[in-house]
Order: sequence, then structure tokens, then C-alpha cells
Amino acid sequence: MLVNCVIYREGRRLKDIGLDEVGQWRRQPGTFVWVALHDATAEELAQVQARFDLHELAIEDVRKGNQRPKMEEYDDVLFVIMHLLEMEGTEINVGEVAIFVGEDFVLSIRSRCSQGFFGVRARAEREPDLLRHGPGYVFYALADAIVDRYLPIIDKLETQLEDVEAKIFVTGAARENVRELYTLKQKVMIIRHAIVPVIEGIDKLHGGRVPRVVQELGEYFRDVFDHLYRVQASAEAVREMIITAINVNLAMVTIDQSEVAKRLAAWAAIFAAMTTLAGIWGMNFEHMPELKWQLGYPLAIGVMTVVAWYLHRRFRKAGWL
Repeated sequence: MLVNCVIYREGRRLKDIGLDEVGQWRRQPGTFVWVALHDATAEELAQVQARFDLHELAIEDVRKGNQRPKMEEYDDVLFVIMHLLEMEGTEINVGEVAIFVGEDFVLSIRSRCSQGFFGVRARAEREPDLLRHGPGYVFYALADAIVDRYLPIIDKLETQLEDVEAKIFVTGAARENVRELYTLKQKVMIIRHAIVPVIEGIDKLHGGRVPRVVQELGEYFRDVFDHLYRVQASAEAVREMIITAINVNLAMVTIDQSEVAKRLAAWAAIFAAMTTLAGIWGMNFEHMPELKWQLGYPLAIGVMTVVAWYLHRRFRKAGWL
């Protein structure tokens, strides 16, 4: 679906046009077109490929979807894929945006994500002096907006982690805590998979051989790189805290099992003593002392009771019961 297709000249919005009018405006000095598509159809992809002379391999990646974040060059066109992350309740939805940046156009194709880039366009149009840099600046604005959306997600994961940590020392909650922590760890990995490949690509845009469409914007992409690095550091910190919390929960499980084992051992010792006494008096030897004594049975029960009481008292004092 076509979201918008706008012509800009000298950093200012000129007019909205249709995709079939793109050819009339391309190659004009100081002019570029900014096109945004959402969940593009095969027909729309074929149309923009023809209008902007896009490479077949890049269009194939967009058509298939579910691509790893990456940055590639096809002649004078920079092709970038970034993941769009948004929280839906407690789950992370992973969308995707493919960005084509040429000398006189920038094309973004958004998939599986409800959040658009209307705020990015409005911000760029408020800064015509920067928008004069053309498609390269638009690409910076899009990349910066995408990266800025990662931080709130990490903040929410930290909040979820704090909620789990508050239950770590609650008896009987260890198993559920480990399950929740492992789910959080999977969410952090989603963020890492979105960030790490992009860091490598953005790092090449402010040093060394820089693609021509972004040559004048090294400082801006260095800022995006710094943001990405900070997001990565935050994600790694959350990941380390989750691993620590998992280890603590496993330790609590071990402690609980040890407590259960001690209780079982204590009760086994008590019943072992009683069983030993009962076994001795139950031998029924003919010349066994007290065998025909009238008070023998009450005495045996009393001795076993006293022994059981004594062992129970000692185990309670030792903290086993």
C-alpha cells in the first residue's frame, strides 16, 4: 500500500505525486522523491523496481521478507534492511523495513509493523536546511527513529525483570521464575539480533570508504552508531542480570531440595530408631528378658515414644524440622 510519495526541492516539500509520475521529476537539480510503502504488494514492488531501477536481488529480499538486518550497495544505491520492534502487551512484535537510498530518491518499504514514520517526515520537513542534504539525510532520520524505538522496549524488559526478581525468594516460585526469566532472555536476543548486524553497517557510514549518497553526513551517522552502541550495552546488561537471576533461582531450587532432603532424613532417622526397638522386642525368643512381663508392652511403647520425642527435639533444634 502506498503511504505517500512526495517531491522535495532544496529541502522543502513541493507536492504529492503518484508512483506513475516519478519519472517526470527524477534527475532534476536539487530535487528528490521520498516514497513510503506499507506491506507492499507484488505489483507495487514491480512498479517501484521499474521506476527506480532497483536491483533484482534487493527486490527479491523485500519480496521474501524475514531478512537478517544488513546493509548492501548496488551501484549508486544503498540498500538497508532494519528490524522494527514494538511491544504488544508483554510480547515483542518484529517488523521489517527495507530502505533504498539513491542520489535522487529514498524509498522505505515497511512490513508487519503498525508504527509508521509520519513523525520522521514531519521532523525532516521542519528542518529544511538539513533536508537539503537529500536522501542521505532522510535515511539518517529513518535509522535514528528506528534505533530510538529500541530503548523503551529495553526499559520495559528491565521492569519485567524487576518484577521477577521480587519473587526470587518466595518459596515455591523458583520454577515459574526460571520460565519467566528464560522468556525474557529470548526477548533480549530478539533485540540483539536486530542491533548487532546494523552496528557493523552504520559504523562504515562515518569512516573509511563512505557511500556517495551519505558522504556529507558522517557526524549524523556517528550519532546513530553511538545510540546503537548504548542500546547494545543496555541489552547486554539486562542479559547478564537475567543470567544472574536464573542462577540464583537454580540455587534456590537446590536449597529447597536440600531442605526437603534434610526433613526426609530426619523423619527416616526417627522411624528407624522406633523400627529397631520394635524389631528387637518382636523377636519372640523363649528366654528373652521381659517377654512375659505384664508391663512389657507399655514399656516398649513408652521407650519408643521417648526416643522419637528426643530425636524430633534434636532435629528441630538443628533446623532440620
